[in-house]
Amino acid sequence: MSPAPPSPHRQAGPVRLGIIGLGAQGSMYAKLIADGVVANMSLGAFAETDPAALARASERFPGVPGYADHLVMLDSGDVDAVVTCVPHYLHPQLGIDALQRGVHALVEKPAGVYTRQVRELNAYAATRPELTFAIMFNQRLNPLYQRIKQVVDDGEIGAIRHTSWIITTWWRPQGYYDQSAWRATWGGEGGGVLVNQAPHQLDLWQWICGVPQSVYAKVAYGFRRDIAVEDEVSVLVDYGDGATGVFVTATHDLVGTDRFEILGDRGKIVVEGSATATITRLHEPEQDLSASLDAASASSIFTGGFDPAEHYSTEVVDLTSAWGAQHAGVLANFAANILDGTPLVAPGSDGILGVRLANAIHLSSFLGREVPLEHDEDLYLAELNRRIAAEGLFPERTS
Repeated sequence: MSPAPPSPHRQAGPVRLGIIGLGAQGSMYAKLIADGVVANMSLGAFAETDPAALARASERFPGVPGYADHLVMLDSGDVDAVVTCVPHYLHPQLGIDALQRGVHALVEKPAGVYTRQVRELNAYAATRPELTFAIMFNQRLNPLYQRIKQVVDDGEIGAIRHTSWIITTWWRPQGYYDQSAWRATWGGEGGGVLVNQAPHQLDLWQWICGVPQSVYAKVAYGFRRDIAVEDEVSVLVDYGDGATGVFVTATHDLVGTDRFEILGDRGKIVVEGSATATITRLHEPEQDLSASLDAASASSIFTGGFDPAEHYSTEVVDLTSAWGAQHAGVLANFAANILDGTPLVAPGSDGILGVRLANAIHLSSFLGREVPLEHDEDLYLAELNRRIAAEGLFPERTS
């Protein structure tokens, strides 16, 4: 990647970050920066429509300008870059607003609710290559997943034959959904567990294992909670060449499971709790081993004469990082790209991948059939608007 020139507002670091939205996420970023955890970044300004939240930020971070309108902040000259910590539907437009004004943009996940609006953001960003455009896929800086991706990319487990991720550690009581009128609605949030809790896993799944060709999904809406959107999802994907994958997620499992498996023709990776990975490497491709066993040898499998462990080696990887370190890492990487062109760990253009997969999962369940990943965007938007209209709480989406 060629170096990005400095912001038109300043010629050198640190990068002054404007935070749009001072909820839990925006406040966390402000604290990380104020505590000096993020290299080459300082607090430039805040934009928040809630006067009480803006007043609290001004008291907590004295001297940092606050604005009730993000456009005024973008035009103020107080910021070189922004991060968008606002409801999902607003991410694409706020990203465009920043880039139009020569301000670098870091968009929170998900990049949007439906691919058409994210595609518009990506298209505009492509016209401003001098500006940095990134997305907060902080799990790409998780050292465990970085190690797993390296193992897969290097071909250590061979060609992928099957993947499976069960991630149900999102238990949410009804009171969580009752906090706000927009939460867990089609018009306010754009979906449930797929757009709120699981976007990082949808990104990692594709980042590590590749992008599937098609999706077939069984999705339950308001299955165990009084909500309109999905709280349980079971997905089967087709990668082509016979390879398949499964993704299961839910918000009503009090115990919860986080288990990610990647089966290749030369080995297997099993991740438990996003903390420990067991990597098994076969001494020869599985099909070669199969072909080498005659009928007598095969019968030994059932009589205890065959020891599978003789045909592979096992490595256990345990890599953890401090809470917040990955978010701070993405912020620092964003600043480094602005200042000296350090490659982005999560380019903003990648944000459409998870949105596209989530849309395909929803659409498959809406239609009751398998759909290609490159699905009909107009059909998806029409189906989404049908559900927004049925809620009667928010206006339908026009573009």
